[in-house]
Amino acid sequence: MNYKMSILFRIIPLAMGVICLAFGMYVRTMSIGSGYIIAGNVLIALTAICIALFSTAATIIRQLINKFSRADRIVLPILGYTAGVITCLCGIYLFIFGKTTDDIVSGNVVFGVGLIACCVATVAISSAKFTMIPQNSENLTYKDVPSNRYSNSRYYAYFSVPIVATAIALIYASVLIGRNTPPDFVAGHVMVGLGLVCASLIALVGTVLRQIQNKFGKKERWIWSVFVGIMGSICIIWGIAIMIPYSAAAVAPGFVLIGLGMICYSISSKVILLASVWRRNEPLANRIPLIPIVTALTCLFLSAFLFETSYLNSNFFVPSHIMVGLGAVCFTLFAIVSILESGTSK
Repeated sequence: MNYKMSILFRIIPLAMGVICLAFGMYVRTMSIGSGYIIAGNVLIALTAICIALFSTAATIIRQLINKFSRADRIVLPILGYTAGVITCLCGIYLFIFGKTTDDIVSGNVVFGVGLIACCVATVAISSAKFTMIPQNSENLTYKDVPSNRYSNSRYYAYFSVPIVATAIALIYASVLIGRNTPPDFVAGHVMVGLGLVCASLIALVGTVLRQIQNKFGKKERWIWSVFVGIMGSICIIWGIAIMIPYSAAAVAPGFVLIGLGMICYSISSKVILLASVWRRNEPLANRIPLIPIVTALTCLFLSAFLFETSYLNSNFFVPSHIMVGLGAVCFTLFAIVSILESGTSK
């Protein structure tokens, strides 16, 4: 990791965050119809995930270039958690005090996006000892105890964050779907996808922590990768399934679920990379960053088709705009997996 490339990989999540924020504010301030309010609020919220991904990227990169300080160890995770918590609070405010259906629907989704940002921030704080991963891989055998590992209490505390976020999202999704109203139908199904993204981040946090603790065994090498792939596939299948019996209310959550499935697949690239290079050489590891490139392009091409369709059917307006933000998140994940590949390559 040379210094110029480290700057580029830190710029990417910030640039994608600026795109989500600027595009969201532009759409939100137009306020021509309900779709503009929902799409604008969600796009603005996606900025929080990009900020949390920046904190992850900076945490790992500054270790690789030997500039990771005590202040970085504190400030960078706080930045990610702050973005996530503020987004959650904004979502709660919208769906409790919002006066319109659009505020309530978007508020629920914004809350779920904030949960994802908190999970990503946990990846950042878990990666504060990232350089131990290649060291453990080369110098230790299975279950040797690293001298500088996390304490058990900290290990379980970090591990619990994405688990709790997943439980909150999926339980709340079941409550929303159970109410059986059109706004709750939309928010509930999207919340399912957001919960599955949080579940995918359990795998990433778990992989990072267990490799730092040197507890990552042969039997679990591909378990986490398969788990994330299943989460992404469930998102896509769920999205298609609710759109098959066509209804106006199903279009937006259906396509957004497909986009969230693409994010799960992007997360899988990091889990696959860490598993593939653990205690072995993997010549094709430098090809794994292509996965989030493919998912980002899928989101953006799908967005283009949805934009065209939205001129004939306004139900496609919201997913066409949100898919742009999801594509930006996928591209940000490309920067993260490239950083991981640089840090673990032999």
